[in-house]
Amino acid sequence: MLKPRPLKLKLAHSLSMFSNSDEAVINKKLPKELLLRIFSFLDVVTLCRCAQVSRSWNVLALDGSNWQRIDLFDFQRDIEGRVVENISKRCGGFLRKLSLRGCLGVGDSALRTFAQNCRNIELLSLNGCTKITDSTCNSLSKFCPKLKHLDLASCTSITNLSLKALSEGCPQLEQLNISWCDQVTKDGIQALVRCCPGLKGLFLKGCTQLEDEALKHIGAHCPELITLNLQTCSQITDEGLITICRGCHRLQSLCVSGCANITDAILNALGQNCPRLRILEVARCSQLTDVGFTTLARVSLPALSDTHKPECRITDGTLIQLSIHCPRLQVLSLSHCELITDDGIRHLGSGPCAHDRLEVIELDNCPLITDASLEHLKTCHSLDRIELYDCQQITRTGIKRLRTHLPNIKVHAYFAPVTPPPSVGGSRQRFCRCCILL
Repeated sequence: MLKPRPLKLKLAHSLSMFSNSDEAVINKKLPKELLLRIFSFLDVVTLCRCAQVSRSWNVLALDGSNWQRIDLFDFQRDIEGRVVENISKRCGGFLRKLSLRGCLGVGDSALRTFAQNCRNIELLSLNGCTKITDSTCNSLSKFCPKLKHLDLASCTSITNLSLKALSEGCPQLEQLNISWCDQVTKDGIQALVRCCPGLKGLFLKGCTQLEDEALKHIGAHCPELITLNLQTCSQITDEGLITICRGCHRLQSLCVSGCANITDAILNALGQNCPRLRILEVARCSQLTDVGFTTLARVSLPALSDTHKPECRITDGTLIQLSIHCPRLQVLSLSHCELITDDGIRHLGSGPCAHDRLEVIELDNCPLITDASLEHLKTCHSLDRIELYDCQQITRTGIKRLRTHLPNIKVHAYFAPVTPPPSVGGSRQRFCRCCILL
C-alpha cells in the first residue's frame, strides 16, 4: 500500500498560488499592522521574496518602516548607484543604518540622492567604496545632521575637505573610520575635533601624514574618546601620544602598532592617566622594554584584558607583572618576543587571570618556549586558542598532553617534515622535504 507523500510547501510559494478571495481571508486573519510587525524582523532577501507573493504583500514588505537597517555587503558586486537611489527613495526618513561596504559601483551622485532622501541616517558604512570623493561628505554634511557613525576606510580620495565638511554639518558624530585615507593631515583632524567634541571612536590606521600636532588636537578636544587606532602612523612620537593620555582619560582601546618611534614613556603615561584601558596593541614597537610594561602594570591597570606586543624587547619580568596586576587579562600576544622563557609562562599560568579569564595566548616565534610552558597553561580552563608557530622546542607530545586537560583548545602549530635519510651513495645532500619542493 502506498504511503501518502508528506506535504512540503514554503509559505511564500503557497501564498502566491492563492486566489484573490483566499488572499483576502488571510489578510483578514492577519491584520496589516501585524504583518508589518512580522516583516520588521526579516532581512533584505526575505523581504524581497515576500514582496513577490502578492500585491498587498508587496506594499507591506516594501514599506519604508521595514527598511531601517540594511546591509548590502553580500550583494556588493551587484550594487550600482541606481540601486542605492531607489532604496533611498523607498526608505526615506525611516532608514537609520546602511552598510555599502565593498560596493565599488557606488559613487558620489548616488550618495547625494541618498543623503537628500535619508536625512535621519545615523550609521553609514562606505568602507572600500573607492569611487567616492569629498563630494559625498559635503552631501552628508548638508543633509544628514543626525549622522553618528561613519566608515570611510580605504576611500583614498578623501581629503581634509571631507573632515571640514563633516565638522560643520554632523556635530553628533561619535565614530569615524578614515583608515588608509592617506591624504588627511593635521589640518583636517583639527577641524573635525573642534566641532565634534562627542567623538568616542577614531580610526586613523594608515594615515601616514599624521604627526604629533594632530594628536595634540585630539587630546585637547576629545575628552570622551574611548577607542583610538594609530597603526602604522609612523611619524608620531611620545610627545603626541602623551598629550592623548593626558586629555583622554576614558580611553579603553589604543593601537599604536608599527609606530616605531614610541618608547616606555608612553606606557608610563598610560598607566598614570588612563585607568580604564582594556586593549593595548604595540606590535613592532621595538623600543618598548620591561621597564615600561612593569610601570604600566603596577600603576593602575586592573581592567586590562587584551594586550598585543609582538616584536618588543620584553622578558619574563613583564609577564610576572601582568600576572600580578592584570587579573582580567583575556588576550595576550607575545609573537616574536624572543626573550620570553618557560619561567615567564609559569608565572602567567599561576596568576589570577589564568584560571578563569585567559582565552587567547600567542607564542609564535618564541624560540625559548618548550613543552614546560604548555604544562604551566593546563590549568587555564578558559583558554580557547594558543599560537605556537615556529616554537621549535614545542613537540607533538607536549601538545597532546595539553589537550588531555583542555580538550576543546585550538592549537595552531607547524612541524617541519622529518629530514629524509641520506642516499645510499652518500653524495646527495640532506634536505628536508620542504626544501626539496622549493
